[in-house]
Amino acid sequence: MDAVTLSRLQFAVATYFHFLFVPLTLGLSVLVAIMETQFVRTGDEEYKRMTKFWGKLFVMNFVLGVVTGITLEFQFGTNWSRYSKYVGDIFGSLLAIEATTSFFLESTLIGIWLFGWNRLSPKMHAACIWLVAAASNLSAYWILAANSWMQHPVGYAIRNGRAELTDFWAVVSQTYAVFMFLHVLAAAFLVAGFFVMGISAYHMLRGTNIPFFRRSFKMAATLALLFSIAEVGIGDFHGREMMKAQPAKAAAAESVWESVKGAPMYLIVIPDEANERNRVQLLGIPKLLSLVALGDAEGLYRGLKEWPREQRPPVAVTFWSFRIMVVLGFFFVLMSVLAWLKRNRPEASPGFLRLLMWCLPLPYLAAELGWTVTEMGRQPWIVYGMMKTGDAASPLAGIQVGLSLAAFVVVYSLLGIACFYLIAKYARKAPAPVSPAAG
Repeated sequence: MDAVTLSRLQFAVATYFHFLFVPLTLGLSVLVAIMETQFVRTGDEEYKRMTKFWGKLFVMNFVLGVVTGITLEFQFGTNWSRYSKYVGDIFGSLLAIEATTSFFLESTLIGIWLFGWNRLSPKMHAACIWLVAAASNLSAYWILAANSWMQHPVGYAIRNGRAELTDFWAVVSQTYAVFMFLHVLAAAFLVAGFFVMGISAYHMLRGTNIPFFRRSFKMAATLALLFSIAEVGIGDFHGREMMKAQPAKAAAAESVWESVKGAPMYLIVIPDEANERNRVQLLGIPKLLSLVALGDAEGLYRGLKEWPREQRPPVAVTFWSFRIMVVLGFFFVLMSVLAWLKRNRPEASPGFLRLLMWCLPLPYLAAELGWTVTEMGRQPWIVYGMMKTGDAASPLAGIQVGLSLAAFVVVYSLLGIACFYLIAKYARKAPAPVSPAAG
């Protein structure tokens, strides 16, 4: 393989691995903060036990998310130096703001929160975890604003052969960035909700600490219900923004080859990229695709053939990632509704609890598929319409990138095994009792 392909693989490995930890950090931080707030408000020791149990799992996840995020950013200098030279004035400024306003704040306060039990007042201690949650989610916004600029560049001018920032507010407030952030945030709360419900289901099936895990389940079910419904709605708005900003990605996501007014939505599609058609195309709902994507049942949905082959994203991977993500999204709504209806006595439905345990990894899968659509659907551009991926890589030899890629795979595999082993180990343990005197 050439250096560009290997660099893309390395960045993909780093991104997918990093994003195994980001959603749970964003969602569980807020849930743990709510639990501790309930303890401070009511004085109920059960909420303190919940805060400590779920907080321990949160910290394990948080640590690896931070570590893998740092190495991910290094690659913009090592593997994508031409990209950094061309757009660093814009992209680099957003990453710098993220580090100074969010990264240092969350990294410092997580230590204060972790070691501050019995050293800070209950209200001050709870404020720390709220600040961690706020900083983590603010960090996500800066990073997603940077990625949104790659998807839909605004607020810049080309000067001296490079892109320079001309309107900071346009970059950070563009609609594409806002909907991308909300979409990721809803996904993060879904991951956290199903994570807590899945582990709670495990303990209730074993008949251990049922009141504790019933209460945890109830909070998580409410969170999952709210954000599973929100995710569908936000996804619809984000899809319309994608249609306006990146119509080729939208065409690939639905495998539409010919431009058509009043485009139908086919429920069963199998793309045939080589022959520029769909091998299977069944159960079409008239005009629904134009209505959903454009807000106009008679609107023109542009097909892939409007772009030369070399300017189209890879259709199969974009289409299947998008289709599976959407199906999972509606499945999460169904499961969240059922969980919420059973929230008061979930232990009375052992079959449903077993199903929830198996569902625990599915929100992670949906989140990773979402990133696949985002990044693969943008190809062949690294900055849409401005710079192609092949022009952005550092001038490295293939053997150099191959060795670093192999090192990433080995080290990340070991880190992942260690982290998930520890999370599983402590998730299976009973929550520790908390003495009132220690509160």
